[in-house]
Amino acid sequence: MKKISLSSLDRDCYVETLDNGLEVYMIPLLDKKNYFISYATRFGSDVLEFSNNKDKYKPPLGIAHFLEHKMFEQEDGIDPFSYFASSGTDSNASTSFDNTQYICYGTKNFKDNLRYLLKFVNSPYYTDENVTKEKGIIAEEIKMYRDIPDFQLEMKLRESLYHKHPRRIDIAGTVDEINKITKEDLYACYNNFYIPNNMFVLIVGNFSKEEASRIIKEELSNKEKHTLPVVKKVIEPTSVKTKEVTIKSSVEIPKIALGLKVSSKEFKLSDLELDLYFNMLTTILFGASSIFREKTRQDKLLSSIYTEWESINNFKTFYLMSSTINPDKLIIEIKKVLKELPIDNESFERIKKVWIANEVKIYDNVDLVVNNSYDDILKYEEIVPNRIDIIKKMKFKKLVDLVEKIDFNNISIVKMVNNKRNI
Repeated sequence: MKKISLSSLDRDCYVETLDNGLEVYMIPLLDKKNYFISYATRFGSDVLEFSNNKDKYKPPLGIAHFLEHKMFEQEDGIDPFSYFASSGTDSNASTSFDNTQYICYGTKNFKDNLRYLLKFVNSPYYTDENVTKEKGIIAEEIKMYRDIPDFQLEMKLRESLYHKHPRRIDIAGTVDEINKITKEDLYACYNNFYIPNNMFVLIVGNFSKEEASRIIKEELSNKEKHTLPVVKKVIEPTSVKTKEVTIKSSVEIPKIALGLKVSSKEFKLSDLELDLYFNMLTTILFGASSIFREKTRQDKLLSSIYTEWESINNFKTFYLMSSTINPDKLIIEIKKVLKELPIDNESFERIKKVWIANEVKIYDNVDLVVNNSYDDILKYEEIVPNRIDIIKKMKFKKLVDLVEKIDFNNISIVKMVNNKRNI
């Protein structure tokens, strides 16, 4: 078991890789009362086609999400949600573009709950009957989300940004596609991606690392390591697919979304550094204390704004979404910011200090530690031990150099307006 000190935070991360390739990350926070356990696979909706030594597979869209649902139907008839609830613990699961995780969290029965979580995720039970039953449930979920304006806005933006990449497709798939799913499809995906060398366990909070390690080895050491399947790569053009589009919905207040697509190939920075500099850029431009936010508040153009960077293959994609009474004027203001790029060293240094303070605060909250650590494992294949040191070493000149290489015209814009009003 390898011990990693987390910067100057007086916190440690313990990392262990079993002989079968399973990665285990443990961050004891013994001054807290609660714990959080995640058992995850690097399998999500991005996988459209894959092959192993024997066969090629092109499963229906939405299968990763469907499989996650079906893991909660066990052969012994025990519902995992009911099991965890009876032990005074909460549980959940989620599927994203690049991963699926199963979680439980609480303040008691740590050993029993860890053992049960590992057991049920390693016990797939798919039948023709239970697969058919699930199709109606997920079909209703898909229809429900497609009635939500924010979801419509995001998906239309993704469709506008990407030509071919699966990030343009709903994680849950389509009703037509999920109706094609069979138990054989589910077992094929489970057997190829729910393998120890494609999975990891993350535990944070009040627990004994020795007990946790022992239980994990007892439950999972007998799982065999397999050759990872080859996932078919999608070649995505650098350009956005559609520059601007307007959609009509039932919204009372219009919404806008903007996406900026950036090729990361030419930047001579690590992936973590690149993420930090991109986030620094958009924090200066659109953050709470930015000139843009002050002006748009005064003009009553927006009350809140959502921004995020997403990493895929050789791209970094920036998303901005907001509600506004005047979408055209807000778009003009955003384009103005992207043209003038009002960045300065004073803001740069101030944001660095805020980030460092936030990093220190994170390790006083189990949920925040979990979120950051989980993202680190997926993005960087490790829990970053020295983020504070890396932030301290960030230089304004590097940000300026990065900005000069970005094509800020490579954007997609989506406007959402009321379907009963004129645009």
